[in-house]
Amino acid sequence: MKNHSLLPMFIFWVFSISAPVALAADSPVPEPFQRFDENSKFTINYDDLTNLLKSVVVDVGRSTREKAAPSHAATGTRMKASVKRSTLNEGNRFYYETFANNEEARKLLTDIQKSLEQVPTDAPLEYFTRDEQLAFWLNLYNVTVLNEIIKEYPQRNLKKLVTGKNSILSKKILNVAGIPLSLDDIEYTILKNNYNSDPLIIYGLYQGYIGGPNIRKRAYIGNDVWRALKNNANEFINSNRGTYPKDEKTFRVSSLYERNKAFFPDFDDDLTKHLLTYIEGEERSELQAARAIRADIDDWTVTDLGGTYRDMGASFADNNAALLNAVIGTTPADNSTAASAISGNAAPMAAAVGYGSAAIAQKTQPLSRFSPEMLMQLKEINLKRENTNAANAKVTMEELGEAKDQPKPEPNEKDKENNKP
Repeated sequence: MKNHSLLPMFIFWVFSISAPVALAADSPVPEPFQRFDENSKFTINYDDLTNLLKSVVVDVGRSTREKAAPSHAATGTRMKASVKRSTLNEGNRFYYETFANNEEARKLLTDIQKSLEQVPTDAPLEYFTRDEQLAFWLNLYNVTVLNEIIKEYPQRNLKKLVTGKNSILSKKILNVAGIPLSLDDIEYTILKNNYNSDPLIIYGLYQGYIGGPNIRKRAYIGNDVWRALKNNANEFINSNRGTYPKDEKTFRVSSLYERNKAFFPDFDDDLTKHLLTYIEGEERSELQAARAIRADIDDWTVTDLGGTYRDMGASFADNNAALLNAVIGTTPADNSTAASAISGNAAPMAAAVGYGSAAIAQKTQPLSRFSPEMLMQLKEINLKRENTNAANAKVTMEELGEAKDQPKPEPNEKDKENNKP
């Protein structure tokens, strides 16, 4: 029959480009984010985000589980910062101070977020592997959190901002492929369902406070995303803000786990098994011996570099040198500011990192996420799909039109009676 040769050609083309795999029909994940292609070689470029993070994230290194030295108010200061000594020097820091007072830097970060939101419109996620998609969602989530916290900075305690009635996590502040999304939608609907409730996901979702997972100095990338998540999990679990034995009966863990019970259906048992995969030292045996887990460790202090402490007797600068040493690795503006970064004074340290971060606004601009070759391939794939769909639709119409040439059924007795002259 005319044009039937198009159908096998369509089937061959689908298999030749490896058709995306879809989730179950009843999946709660929005349709544009369900499918994936495990044979895809396409990647997404995050060099602009990595360049920014390298300049404004301070990696403080792995926790030693030591408590910070007691802080002392400076002379003439009546206020004293209320800090948690066991977690004060833990967790990577982001230089919020620069973005709070620098419109150019703020626009840069906002533009990166907008550029990431546009990705699934320019290149549907179904053409990427699951790992590439995971890196995309983590980067979009983290950049959005940074932008939302910058709007509120210098707010020091982020508990209400993250968990309150008007939490930044629950608002529909993103629009991806035409679908309004909240950060909770990304975590609990898209990531949880697309990745089989793998608890490693939670360690890639930075939320701005010391008691949460680290912000990294690099963007996530598809071919390295799981190793990076395991590193974040290892760092968090082996820190005071992640786990902290109380006594022989109770093992304390971060309240982060309580808020992410969805990833641990049988909470105590599943969480214990998960922690034992990564926990080290004497805490491991204490976890195994404990009779109960209590998720009550928290530190809602924003992960800035000290700006929220400046009016509180410089307590931040007087604590152990972990952060001061770490900041040496942050990109400075020049040698003179690099030298001032190790002076033991919070203000020179802040100035060194701040100037370096402001400078990146001139050299780190949001870029094309895809290579020209990739864009050409995607354009060709979409064109083939559109042409094939149109051709199949034409076949259907022609087949319907040819029905008139088929033999007519014999008239029944009533029809014969009605057709008599």
